[in-house]
Amino acid sequence: MDALPSLHDPLSGVVVVLLADFLRQHQGWGWLRLVAGATPYKDVPGLTMVKVMGSGHGGGFSLRPSATHQGLICTFSHLDLALNFLDSPAVQAYRSRARECWTGVLSVQSARGHWDKQAWQASSAQALGLSGDQAEPGLGLAGRPHSGPFAVLTRASIVPTKAMAFWRYAPAAQADLSQAPGCLLAMGLGEAPLVRQCTFSLWQDTEAMLQYARQGAHQVASAAAYKHQFFSESLFVRMQVLQMAGAWQGRSFEAPATAVQSTASTDAALAGSRLAGVPSLEVSHV
Repeated sequence: MDALPSLHDPLSGVVVVLLADFLRQHQGWGWLRLVAGATPYKDVPGLTMVKVMGSGHGGGFSLRPSATHQGLICTFSHLDLALNFLDSPAVQAYRSRARECWTGVLSVQSARGHWDKQAWQASSAQALGLSGDQAEPGLGLAGRPHSGPFAVLTRASIVPTKAMAFWRYAPAAQADLSQAPGCLLAMGLGEAPLVRQCTFSLWQDTEAMLQYARQGAHQVASAAAYKHQFFSESLFVRMQVLQMAGAWQGRSFEAPATAVQSTASTDAALAGSRLAGVPSLEVSHV
């Protein structure tokens, strides 16, 4: 396994997200995954970070925990190693025990903030397996609009003394998220009850995401989080979908890996530049 980066080195590479809703007879197996945490994955090639996370009732963002919903968020040093992981027995074990399971491989377009004191970087050309004549060495992939779906990951450590104030705002914002036009998928996740929360969402386009972020319950919750300083640490990541498969909440998803190379090449050609008029994605973590 590659050496894990220090807390002061930005995390880079590609991201793998797995969402599972376990069959009732496999709830015990899922609970053991939460207890074991990162231990079963310590020898996975190329793995640089892994978080095994629980969820709220129905896969949402609530104080009531779900007995069946769970998420896995990983980062890998290279795309091919991430794809190998999705074909591994470890991931197949989730799929075979789940009523529904969604998996995605994603490249980081932009990131702001920290997770466990570690910043994230845009995915490099090297991480995506591009040759030197396709992009400059070490050049990150800048965030930009594109024709396919994109994902947003938000994560926050809530100040314990402000947790109850935070939770007065969060459920309404999450309810709006699941019903927001253009939101294809959304799930609330957590490393620890009440105070270490994460949201993963999949969007049709930037306009839909910004419309959700800047109005209604989410706008109210975002303003309150800023005003009252609910978070001791937070992270916002925008990611492009390179591959996804599976089903979630009765909907099937499919984006084959055959499209990865051409998509990555286009991104590399535009790396380091932002299109004029693209707004900054200032989305809060609630």
